[in-house]
Amino acid sequence: MTAADQLSAEAIASIDSTGQVADILGLPEHLRDALWRVESAGITPEDTPAGLVVAGMGGSAIGGSLAAAALGDRASRPIVVTHDYALPVWTTPDTTVLCCSYSGETEETLALYDAAGAVGARRIVSTAGGSLAASARADGIPVIPLPGGFAPRATVGYSLVVALEVAALAGVTEPLHTEIDVAAAHAEDLIAQWGPAGPEDGLAKSLARSLHETIPQVSGAGLTAPIAYRWKTQFNENAKLPCFSGELPELDHNEIVGWEGAPELGRFSAVFLDDCDLHPRVRARIGLTRSLVEEQAAFATTVETVGESRVQRLVSLVVLGDLVSLYLAVLAGRDPVEIDFIDKLKGALAEHAR
Repeated sequence: MTAADQLSAEAIASIDSTGQVADILGLPEHLRDALWRVESAGITPEDTPAGLVVAGMGGSAIGGSLAAAALGDRASRPIVVTHDYALPVWTTPDTTVLCCSYSGETEETLALYDAAGAVGARRIVSTAGGSLAASARADGIPVIPLPGGFAPRATVGYSLVVALEVAALAGVTEPLHTEIDVAAAHAEDLIAQWGPAGPEDGLAKSLARSLHETIPQVSGAGLTAPIAYRWKTQFNENAKLPCFSGELPELDHNEIVGWEGAPELGRFSAVFLDDCDLHPRVRARIGLTRSLVEEQAAFATTVETVGESRVQRLVSLVVLGDLVSLYLAVLAGRDPVEIDFIDKLKGALAEHAR
């Protein structure tokens, strides 16, 4: 292994100017702290038969998708995530709308907050401050306060727990406090194995080296489908890397054919996220799809969730993907905190609004 391949704490510190690694390693405490923050908000349970809409963008909203997957068939009512300026057309006063914006200034989320008020839906806000917090407090809407100083994508533990807890407050599911506590301890064990202090041949570091200088395609199914999307967005933002996500079995009906031309275009890699609770036919598809794809890929592998409960298993691959994205950033020599294209786009949108 060359010096350039080292993923030690020192190598990470030389690239990671703002200590993003600490935020990733802090996930277990984020899960626990989030439970306390929801409880301290003093929100009264209120049964909303139409279910839960999680309204937000990017890292602020990913918790809604992960929560829906973690609950699976334990959710007695719909949980829908909307990434837009408008709510689902079926939103009514019998719906709880959780408005998530870490900064409190996300224009789409501010529009969704107003839209929820217009239809009379029950609103709950999760934010670190900004215009969203100010509007909610002025309107008497409950606010779950998030700690400041994070990149929004680093608050995944908070957004996951907030969505799970609000789902319980809305009558969508029962509270999962114990499962979340156990998942936090489980994450600590995995971080010890996969984190910077772990061995150089640990799973996260080995995956990063294999994926380095490729364009990854991350695929999941059921529980792992939103985790695949999380891997994609973390690779995008932390490593500044084009990455795509897909979902089985759907990708076997279209996307798989695109691999025929992959070697002519560049070095593509494939990661399949498996879980013990997937439908047997889907698990068979993962193995068969990988066997076809790896003939055209620079690298292909299957990674399985680790843990007993759905929450534990989901958290295991969130931790793994976040660490792999950080290690990819280090191998590429890119500071994970920088999001220049997003900043430029926001500036252009502000000019356009004038």
